[in-house]
Formats: sequence, structure tokens, C-alpha cells
Amino acid sequence: MNYLIGIDIGTSATKTVLFDENCRVIASASREYPLYQPQNGWAEQKPEDWRDAVTATLQAVVKKAAVPAEAIKGIGLSGQMHGLVMLDEKNEVIRPSIIWCDQRTAKECEEITEKIGAARLIEITANPALTGFTASKILWVRHHEPENYRRCRHILLPKDYVRFCMTGVFATEVSDASGMQLLDVPGRCWSDEVLEKLDIDKALLAKVYESPEVTGTLTPEFAARTGLSPETVVVGGAGDNAAAAVGTGIVEDGRAFTTIGTSGVVFAHTGSPRIDPKGRVHTFCCAVPGCWHVMGVTLAAGLSLKWFKENFAGDYTARAAAEGADVYDLMGRAAAEVPLGSNRLLYLPYLMGERTPHLDPDCRGVFFGLSAIHTKPDLIRAVMEGVAYSLKDCNDILVEMGVHVQEMMACGGGGKSPLWRQMLADMYGCRVRTIKAQEGPALGVAILAGVGAGIFPDVVTACRKFIALDKTCEPDAAHGAYYQKGHALYRELYQKLQGSYQELAKL
Repeated sequence: MNYLIGIDIGTSATKTVLFDENCRVIASASREYPLYQPQNGWAEQKPEDWRDAVTATLQAVVKKAAVPAEAIKGIGLSGQMHGLVMLDEKNEVIRPSIIWCDQRTAKECEEITEKIGAARLIEITANPALTGFTASKILWVRHHEPENYRRCRHILLPKDYVRFCMTGVFATEVSDASGMQLLDVPGRCWSDEVLEKLDIDKALLAKVYESPEVTGTLTPEFAARTGLSPETVVVGGAGDNAAAAVGTGIVEDGRAFTTIGTSGVVFAHTGSPRIDPKGRVHTFCCAVPGCWHVMGVTLAAGLSLKWFKENFAGDYTARAAAEGADVYDLMGRAAAEVPLGSNRLLYLPYLMGERTPHLDPDCRGVFFGLSAIHTKPDLIRAVMEGVAYSLKDCNDILVEMGVHVQEMMACGGGGKSPLWRQMLADMYGCRVRTIKAQEGPALGVAILAGVGAGIFPDVVTACRKFIALDKTCEPDAAHGAYYQKGHALYRELYQKLQGSYQELAKL
């Protein structure tokens, strides 16, 4: 029996899973680490924490599984995207990584847009300049920490720093590199034009691979430390959402998934590079060689419900503890008793500003229509419907771009909610399904590792064989008609409040 390992290097924790060659989980382990916010709007992590978490979780799964080291044929890496890791001439970390949710680089985004041109930037990188992306972070360090910039010899993404620690190889792959704003996304290679105009030395960047390609093998030192074989191959892997797509079987046209985690994502596979000229959604290379994905991102999906739970739902939390139940299950059941439309209450989920479709850092959350008749379950349902409306915004743009989805997979913590899945089915007007596997990105990159190690012929074949479907929600036409009206009002509210948001930001 052959075995594969998938490693998911997230923002809050790293999860490492060992699978057999039939993609069955044999052992798993996770380890958390902190996030640092030295100033308001800043977000940093220590790359060494990711390295140590990967090392510890690999040691744990290898020990737990007790399979021969030489039987573990491949490792795939998934990770949070966009983070900036800078190494010096001794390959040591220069400063903490500025990660994806950091918002300090607004001026640098303006500089990028000015130097390259807004339309040309989207043509090459498939996205407008965004504070979350890596290029603006590089410029920020150059402007504000010139000594650190002068010391820099290598620029890596989070998972690719871990790859270097494992293999001694400087490598990245197309899906994660797409989020740096330095890649020619249609061409799947570094953009000489962008690098030249931003005066970034191409030699700082790692070689770009396709996601299932072998980038190297484990160093003898790392293999000995973790109980693995130095013959184990490490493939390109994928950014977190691209990895999740493989782990949910979204590897062919007409297939998509919606994730309700902290943020919300609507992700669709496409066999050709489809780019929104307005820059409302992201287009990245995906983990299937020669293919792309289009992705809308909202910033406060599951976060909205978590915020409500932590601040206003102490009674549900206490009841859940007393009953040994999940607090979100209790909240979902209460919301399910509320009529469609939450008794004419709307929620705008802009707790952190918004990315898709508005790209507005100043917009903020709103309860609209609040009345003395409303109870806590009304507010819970309104939050869930508002999040679903924000995801419909994303899906509507994909439809506008000619990306049509016959079937939507639901994943993330929110995807476990039957009520939320039904809302999505009703709003999208298509079937919403779940899969049996829960490992998401870790499974996705393990499949990529299996392709690289020669165990599977290709990504699509492996997904067709191993990704099993579970629950199904069919759309309700009457509910869909109601939500069309509700969504129109939801969209109108943002337009009417846009100027007020700007004024609020100035107070």
C-alpha cells in the first residue's frame, strides 16, 4: 500500500493528514499558532511558526500511522495565499510575514495601478491591485524598511517557505503565484512587464511549476527529523482555495463550490482564462494544468455569524454547553423557524469592508428594517440571508462572465448548515451538494501528490474516482422568486449608503 500526505498551512493552524492510496484518512494532526497585529489594520505571522507546526504535525502523523517511511510516496502543500516571506543571503527570515488580511498597502496599490495602468494590470495579472496581494507588500517593505529590502535575496509565499525548509528548493506553483500580482495569469509565468515597471528583480522569485509537478524531495535532515524517507517527493501543491477545489472535485467545467468560512468564496472551474475587466472577481490559474478558476470573495461570511454569536447569543452558547450540542446548530434551528425574509429584516455583512463585488474598504455592516417585533432568531436568520445574498452577488458576476454552474458544492463550516445550503440553492437556482470527505485542501494536495508520485494518472481521473457526494438540496422556485426581490433591495441599499460609508470613514 502506498501513502500520501496533504499539509494545509492555514492562518490559524496547520493541519497535516496522511491518506492511503484510496484517499482514506489514516492519521491527522493539527497545530495552532498566533497572529500578530502590531498596528490597526496590520496582520503578521512568523514563518518559523509555520515551519515548526509542519514539522510537529508530520512527526505526529508518521508516528500515529506507523507505516513504513518508504511507503509514503508524496507530499502536497496547501497554504494561505499572498503572504510575503523574505529571506536573506543566509536563507534566514528577515522579518515577520505580512499576510493576506493586512491592509497597510493602499498607497502601494495606487502606485502599482499608476505604473502599469488599471486595464493593463487586469489584462496581465487578471486582477486589480489589492492590499491583500503580495506585490504591494513588497513595495511597502521597499518604501518603509529599505534596509530589510536591501538584505532580501528570496521572496516566497507561506507554503513555499515551508517547502524550502523541507527540500532546500526555491519553488512555487501557478495557483499560489497567481495571487502575488506578479504572474502573467493567462500565460502561467512571471510577467517581465510587471516586474520591470515595478523594478522588482526576477531573481528574487522562485521557479514556477504546475501544481502536480514534482518540485523536489526531502532533505536527509528533514526526513530524519520527521521519520520520513528522503525519497518522498514534494509536488507544487496549491493555494488554499485551489487545493479545496481539488479536494471537492471542482476540476471540470460547469462545477463550482461555495465556502462559508471566516470569509465567503464562490469558486468556479474554467478551461480558459476568463477575466472580469471590472476586476470584481479574481481569476487565477487553478491546480489542474492548463486550466483556471474564477473566484468571488466576501470578507465577513461565517465571521458575521461568529460575531453575532460572540456578542449577542450568550444564551445559545450556554444552552449548547449544557446540552453538549453545537451552538451553531442551535442557532440554525432557531433561524429555520423564522419565515423567509426574516420578517422584513435585511443584514448587510460588511463588517470588514468588502471585496466582491464592491471592492470597498469603507463599507460597514447594517441591520435594515429593524423593528420592535424582531427577536433574536429573526436577527440570526437575517445574518444568514445577508451572507447568502453576498454570495449570490459573486455568483451573479460569474454568470455574467459566461461561467454557468449546473451544480454547486457547499463546504466550510457554514456549508454544514442545512438552512444555509437551502438558502444558497434557492438563491442560485441550482442544486447544492456536499461531499463526504471533510479534509478539503489537505485531500486536494494529497491528490496532487499522488499524481506527481505516479500513483494517479491525472487530477481529473483521481477526483472522479475518490470524491464521493453526500447531501443534496434542491432549489425551491417560490423561495427563489422571493429572494430575487430581497436581493434587489439588498443591492440597492449598498448603492444608497455608499456615500454615507465614505463620510463615516472620515469621522
